[in-house]
Amino acid sequence: MDKNYYLEYYELERAHWWFLARTKLLETQIQKLLKPISKPKILNIGAATGASTLWLQQFGEVVSVEYEKDCIAFVKEKCGLVLEEGSILALNFAANSFDLVCAFDVVEHVADEQLAMQEMNRVCAPNGHVVVTVPCFMSLWSKHDEVNHHFKRYTLAELEDIAPTALEKVFASYFNSILFIPIYLVRKTANLFPKLLKREGTGSDFGLVKSKILNNFFYLLFVSENIFLRNKISLPFGVSAMAIWKKNQF
Repeated sequence: MDKNYYLEYYELERAHWWFLARTKLLETQIQKLLKPISKPKILNIGAATGASTLWLQQFGEVVSVEYEKDCIAFVKEKCGLVLEEGSILALNFAANSFDLVCAFDVVEHVADEQLAMQEMNRVCAPNGHVVVTVPCFMSLWSKHDEVNHHFKRYTLAELEDIAPTALEKVFASYFNSILFIPIYLVRKTANLFPKLLKREGTGSDFGLVKSKILNNFFYLLFVSENIFLRNKISLPFGVSAMAIWKKNQF
């Protein structure tokens, strides 16, 4: 993450339609996973500017990890949250420590995706869960991915394939499906004519929507997919994907 990016990211995580809708979808899934546990311990990897930490705290005790030192300092000063410095490739926690291990749009930032999954599996307690989201389809690759330092975009099958054998799939689906075609067209146009679209700030796609009305409209379209996802109906395509695994008890 560029040094200036997390300054923008703080506001985006708390107001942008994509973050708000993704949060709603994930809250629905996680509430079901943790409902049987009285005091769950949650590991939040790639906490960024802290919004995910705050909403995860409604479910249990949250430990959050962030790779960027500048971002950790920013979050502590801005909202008083203490994030631990660390990498998804070398988590500084004992094995079997957490009931839920989360990595929301993190795996795509590392080259060794299988090591990342192995580390999440290692720190997850038996019968605990691992929840991962990633961006999808290399055909959607754009400046947005470059700005965010992505290594790749995934298909759902590729995401499922990187999980260790100890993790049993509970549910997997694409999401942000309704807006797939508009986003595809915007990104293809931007790739062909890079000067046509003017992005504010660091240049991610998050800066394209400036109208509050459009922001609310896109949120409502995106979050409507929860009708399917909360009933474990997997969507056939999307800009992103989620996967939920349960760690087997041997």
